[in-house]
Amino acid sequence: MKAQTLTFIAPRQVEIIERKLPPLRAGEVLVQTLVSAISPGTEMLIYRGQFPQNVPVDECFPGMEGAFHYPLAYGYACVGQVLATGKQANTEFLGKLVFAFQPHASHFIAKPNALLPIPASLPPETACFLPNMETAVNLAQDAAPILGERALVLGQGVVGLLAAALLRQFPLETLVTTDFYPLRRAASQSLGVNFSLDAGRPDLDAAIRQILPSGADLTLEVSGSPLALDTAIEHTTFSGRIVLGSWYGQKTAAIPLGGKFHRSRIQILSSQVSTIRPELSGRWDKSRRFRVAWEALARIRPEQWITHRFPLQKAHDAYRLLDEHPQDAIQVLLEYPV
Repeated sequence: MKAQTLTFIAPRQVEIIERKLPPLRAGEVLVQTLVSAISPGTEMLIYRGQFPQNVPVDECFPGMEGAFHYPLAYGYACVGQVLATGKQANTEFLGKLVFAFQPHASHFIAKPNALLPIPASLPPETACFLPNMETAVNLAQDAAPILGERALVLGQGVVGLLAAALLRQFPLETLVTTDFYPLRRAASQSLGVNFSLDAGRPDLDAAIRQILPSGADLTLEVSGSPLALDTAIEHTTFSGRIVLGSWYGQKTAAIPLGGKFHRSRIQILSSQVSTIRPELSGRWDKSRRFRVAWEALARIRPEQWITHRFPLQKAHDAYRLLDEHPQDAIQVLLEYPV
């Protein structure tokens, strides 16, 4: 069996590399990928060569040990079907649809405990959103919204939309979102947020101030732009909290800490999905959080935000689209012939 794997080989260069898979070991299974989702935040940093040096890729994901460097197989949103099992593997997986935090590849070998069975009610396209939904759930848990709060979400990419969708289900007083692109703002408005503002409008500060004259109790920064931190600080109220979910890679943030921030007791919290908030870790684990994420996917049905599909062999076109025309896309999927 041969597998075709998407590999980042240099800035703005990807190749599909074919390699022969080894024979299945006793406790392994073979999965054929049906669809995989591109993360337009993290993967574009890798595509553009903006990842930090000497930082581990993510040891929580199979086959991604070590630091960021080219060539790099990457991705973490694969949905596939189990084709074969090793002699000692659980044969109940055979033929089942499963999710895997796995680089983009046509086939891969995994241990059953690295696979998540997909609920029967969800199609593969919905299941591809699991990593981003888990991230959104983690953001909501770190943010800990309170009844009647005013919330501001900066950035309405996939994670921002999912986070806004979850916050919309809380009894907040006001929920405001911002983004540069009309397509994303339209998706945000369809969720029922109170206002979705153009992040590029010259009077953005005045517009937010008119809606939130006392400032936001809670601000989520998921735009991927360090400049958004200025907006977050400017519009977060006294003793409010900013939950930072963006990964900036090599981009640095020149934060104005000498002004409002200095006297406002604003908290800036780092939120990253690989771990669980320490205060919750005695009661929550990854399995429980996944259950919540699956249920949220069934309610929100984010496949409505899939704007493009590309066959694996045309992956370079998918990344070029996200790099050069991000305003035209929300979620891009890679598809694999069966």
